[in-house]
Amino acid sequence: MTVLVGTSGWQYKDWREVLYPPDRPQRLWLEEYARQFATVESNAAFYRLPEEKTFADWRDRTPEGFVMAVKASRYLTHIKRLRDPAEPVGRLMSRAAALGPRLGPVLLQLPPTLHADAALLDDCLGCFPAGARVAVEPRHASWWTEEIRAVLEHRGAALCWADRGSRPVTPLWRTAGWGYVRFHEGRAEPFPRYGGQALATWVRRIADTWPDRAEVYAYFNNDLGAAAVLDAVRFARAAEAAGRSVSRTPSGRGAAR
Repeated sequence: MTVLVGTSGWQYKDWREVLYPPDRPQRLWLEEYARQFATVESNAAFYRLPEEKTFADWRDRTPEGFVMAVKASRYLTHIKRLRDPAEPVGRLMSRAAALGPRLGPVLLQLPPTLHADAALLDDCLGCFPAGARVAVEPRHASWWTEEIRAVLEHRGAALCWADRGSRPVTPLWRTAGWGYVRFHEGRAEPFPRYGGQALATWVRRIADTWPDRAEVYAYFNNDLGAAAVLDAVRFARAAEAAGRSVSRTPSGRGAAR
């Protein structure tokens, strides 16, 4: 699997009858999600860092080969604003380690009011254990400098390619041997869907940047009305049509529309 396609979260009630059968209780939605997708981006740790036993439970409820990306705590990114990162990074990684082989990249989504600081970023990235994959999603234009790019490359961290309104809102830098893409909202109808042309364009960007053997994580965050599920399926099919290796996505009638 080289393009791993999933969604940001799985606990959305309006996904019933699209991804989840109407008779499937919500307590079994993770199992159903992991049966149809091979990866998910968990946002839970951003709002409240789960206990180690919760990460272990997610590991036990998902199949071998499943990958869970973890969005870092807002305590680190929005309250501490990357300052004094050792303790929050250590706490996050010690708990998330309970995912075992299911643990994928960690996402650092920075607040839109945080201006670029190469030293802060470097210090924070240096607190992650060796081998950890970290993606960084800055949201202020001051971050788009060669100094920041050099920090990401030095640390082997991926610049998160982010899309909003069917357009990239970040530079398309390749800063690591793997990639991370987030789709926040498209411009197609019904909102916030993505159109076929926009998805095909993103497939081309990925194919032009990474070889097929490189792992690229692609997560759809436009959850409203199950748009994330439907667009993830269409994106995966477009990537397959372009000759890319792609992780499993739903094939049922509801998710295919």
